[in-house]
Amino acid sequence: MGLASLCRSLGVYLAAIFPSSLLSYDSSLPQQALIPSSAETAGGHYPTFPPPKGPQTPEEFKCEYPELSKDWSYCSTPTNRECWLRHKNGSEFNIHTNYETTWPVGRVREYELEVSNMTLDADGIPNPGGKVFNGQYPGPWIKACWGDLIRVTVKNKLQFNGTTVHWHGFRQSGTVEMDGVNGVTQCPVAPNESFTYEFRATQYGTSWYHSHYSLQYADGLAGPITVFGPSSSPYDESKEPIIITDWNHRSAFEDWQKELTGYPDFPKMNSVLINGRGNFAGGFNRDKFQMTVTKDKKYLLRIINTSVDTTYIFTIDNHNFTVMSSDFVPITPYVTDHVVVGIGQRYHIVLDGIPIGNKDRGPISDDGNYWIRTIPAKGCAGFETGNTPDERQGLLRYNASSEGVPRSYRRNFSLDCRDEHYDDLKPIVPWNVTVFEITAKETQLDIGKMPHENRPEEKDNFFWWALGDHPLWLNFSDPTLLNLDTNAWPNDYVVLSKNGTAETWVYLVVTGPPKNLPGKPGRSFFPVAHPMHLHGHDFALLAQGTDFDDLSDSKNKVKLKFNNPPRRDVVLLPTGGYVVIAFKADNPGSWLFHCHIPWHASSGLALQILERQEDLREMLAADGGKKLEQTREGCRTWDKWFNDPKNHFNPKGPFQDDSGI
Repeated sequence: MGLASLCRSLGVYLAAIFPSSLLSYDSSLPQQALIPSSAETAGGHYPTFPPPKGPQTPEEFKCEYPELSKDWSYCSTPTNRECWLRHKNGSEFNIHTNYETTWPVGRVREYELEVSNMTLDADGIPNPGGKVFNGQYPGPWIKACWGDLIRVTVKNKLQFNGTTVHWHGFRQSGTVEMDGVNGVTQCPVAPNESFTYEFRATQYGTSWYHSHYSLQYADGLAGPITVFGPSSSPYDESKEPIIITDWNHRSAFEDWQKELTGYPDFPKMNSVLINGRGNFAGGFNRDKFQMTVTKDKKYLLRIINTSVDTTYIFTIDNHNFTVMSSDFVPITPYVTDHVVVGIGQRYHIVLDGIPIGNKDRGPISDDGNYWIRTIPAKGCAGFETGNTPDERQGLLRYNASSEGVPRSYRRNFSLDCRDEHYDDLKPIVPWNVTVFEITAKETQLDIGKMPHENRPEEKDNFFWWALGDHPLWLNFSDPTLLNLDTNAWPNDYVVLSKNGTAETWVYLVVTGPPKNLPGKPGRSFFPVAHPMHLHGHDFALLAQGTDFDDLSDSKNKVKLKFNNPPRRDVVLLPTGGYVVIAFKADNPGSWLFHCHIPWHASSGLALQILERQEDLREMLAADGGKKLEQTREGCRTWDKWFNDPKNHFNPKGPFQDDSGI
């Protein structure tokens, strides 16, 4: 037995004796997993099982763990979904396993995505500027199991655009080059070229993948991705992902000038879609999204908001559900009848198939039909004036053959733009954050607008969004990861360097001042909410407030929570308010932190957190720099395509007219 096999065997032997929660791991390593020796997997005896599903998912998809011995078995049941895999000695991979350091090793899941143009008729009005994955919108459902290696080859068949694909919420631990951000982790994939993304699914839950090239995802380049794993609340069956988005009848690229000029108005959306289906102006001219359930059963619903400019309140008339995860973070379950889902956010909820009738909710339906509502939150929606879509965008039926129109109504609750209640989001795997005081102004990032001359064209002087002192503007041909030998970053790259060790906490105070600030000439501030997304990490939400002035109050109104605060990868910065976030510098990389409203991100509302630059440089240079071979080749093919003006949509105008993301 070689040394490597001996070490792997020893690791599994220890895992079999001690529960994973008692094992000690070095969190500075990019990937750590329990890997058994080849001797234990001889003969192909290992856990293989279909994940929980419902009859609406007939195809055979199985989780497989060929590197685990036959002493491991699947342990999830309808009455207890907390367990995933159990060893015969009682050790488990379960809801309490620290998924940032420990996971089972699964199999390779391979997918192919082809990016192309296609006219999309999603709500009765064709959008000729649509862009799709594999000829469909939303893109195909990518499925994997906890610990699988996901490998996706993306082929670009667009004529005038490059593209990249970002895997929203995935930590990319040790694989920053696979994060899919042009100008940061790679060059765009040139037309008729491809790029293969490969990364480990160390987290579990539901998210989405989308283009990070300019405004492409607003035109349809988005799709769901699920990593099957444990859950903190029991359920009988699971439903396919529910993707909620706002929608436009024009390409977002056509409306981009409106964002820059504000003339005649800022861009507005036309309708609401659920899983690519909607009705313009609330009409019944098309089939609505429908979901059929059986009374007394519990159903896992995977809710994803992939919108451009809308926060939604998701509710089903006369029904409760149990919320059990926020983004990729398992939480202590809580019961509610509505959940607020910001742009980029995801929730796993369990629908209780028991209708409730009372004075607030109205009577139980006699035909078993109820409205599924996606309500645009007040202050966080950008629909055309006088054309706010009907909130009744789907139907829940207890009888699949019914064609009746629901007569149910919703109870009154706040429609204000907000996140789910802070105290309800209690992570099951706790973090205890080192105490921090809001004293240094350099930790505070104020969001506002500022003018920038000659961008994108000569004599232009538009106002651009900025997270801090400069709007982001990336060079497609010169990504950050290929420049790690320098410390002299252009202001346009908005690089925030954070060094230290894997145990060093990084703290950020992000604010949305509602009015102009003294000492900041040339910048303008507005009372606008922003859904803020961090790549490469979940972050602890130490505080979230609606009054910017609290930060400077002498009585220190801002109370920071350090003992297991809420944790996620997208948070709403409230209108005129602030958020205080923290994360450990345990994942070297250059990680984008940005507003997830595409208009704002394209306008520069983003920065890069360059985490442990020297460690990152050494990691990418190891093994002769093989990790960046595909990146470098991608930049060569991009430059070859880009340097021929005949490939450009407008050979005489600027090719790049936004930040790039």
